[in-house]
Amino acid sequence: MTPAKSRWLAAAQLGLVSSTFSTLLSQVTASQLGRDALVDWMTVAAIPARDGIIFPEPTSAAIAIGIAFHQWADFSWALVFFGLFGRWTEQLSPLALAALAVPWALLTSASEWFVLVPLFPFWQPIFTLQQPYWIGFLVHLSSAIMYPLFAWLRWPIGQAPTTADVRFAQRWALGAACVMVVSSAMGAAQSISVSLPLVSSSPEDDRRYMRHMVAHHDQGIELAQLGVSRAQAPYLRALAALMVASQTGENRIFATWWNGWFADPMPICSGEELSAMPGYLTVDEIAEARQASDAAFDVVFVRLMTRHHAGAVRMADGEWHSSGDPRLRVMAHAIRHEQQGEVALMNRTEGFEAVRQAIRNMFADNLQDQPEAGVR
Repeated sequence: MTPAKSRWLAAAQLGLVSSTFSTLLSQVTASQLGRDALVDWMTVAAIPARDGIIFPEPTSAAIAIGIAFHQWADFSWALVFFGLFGRWTEQLSPLALAALAVPWALLTSASEWFVLVPLFPFWQPIFTLQQPYWIGFLVHLSSAIMYPLFAWLRWPIGQAPTTADVRFAQRWALGAACVMVVSSAMGAAQSISVSLPLVSSSPEDDRRYMRHMVAHHDQGIELAQLGVSRAQAPYLRALAALMVASQTGENRIFATWWNGWFADPMPICSGEELSAMPGYLTVDEIAEARQASDAAFDVVFVRLMTRHHAGAVRMADGEWHSSGDPRLRVMAHAIRHEQQGEVALMNRTEGFEAVRQAIRNMFADNLQDQPEAGVR
């Protein structure tokens, strides 16, 4: 009988397979959850490459670094699971490995989101404050669900014995391939505005929320572009660039969903609607930012963007707590986390305080916690 490979070699091969599957699945499904995958890769790239990799439009270098860093992390976790812990894990059945996917994804994603990225060794708060924890968990889960393939990869190509475990792993690989094909087809369909139907108990409220958030984002992008060109502090310029990239990507997703769900073009918000939006800045306030001196700009920018973000958080919270389409609600939860986190980042929050605020941002009910006067 052909001897099995070293568990470390098999773990390395599984790490390549699982990290690649996770990368591809994340790329093709992100927009279905209201995420711009390229912006998310850029945010991941900021972990090792720092703020200098952040631009208003994700560059090919930022995307490549983000994907490579993600794959390195997933590869490393596979080595930990089957190499370092291999004495206990190498004998597990594929079914047992499938059952361990969720707790392992919880452990590894929590280790990164709570400790390894915002604290030691990277000390980079952008990832934790800008992306809610559940995104990392889903990405890690998409990697961990490939671990049942270990029983098959343990053997040289074409020489695996026809055991029940190997057959299970082969069928699991076929199922993963089917998931990838279906997810890719759905992602491609959404890219041409062919989305699954709107599922909402209040479609008119969803329409209003989408219109209002797009208009609110448009103003946020305008102000953030000023920050990119005029902010004196390098960290504020980088953060403003991330705001432009994030909100531009979100508006593209809103537009794609609107075109797939509704027959009419998205109506432009009236002046009355704009003036009633929480956090929407007046013409005079935008002029204040444009006319601020170089020495005063950063203070003006942080003050106005903080109020603007607080308004967007309230709007997103309203959708999150609504009976609207689940995709809009999930996206709204990410928006409220992102914008609360950006307010913290504008105020140089980092370390343990960044983790504390990120946890608070995940669960806070801002409709009750934040008085209306604070955002208008």
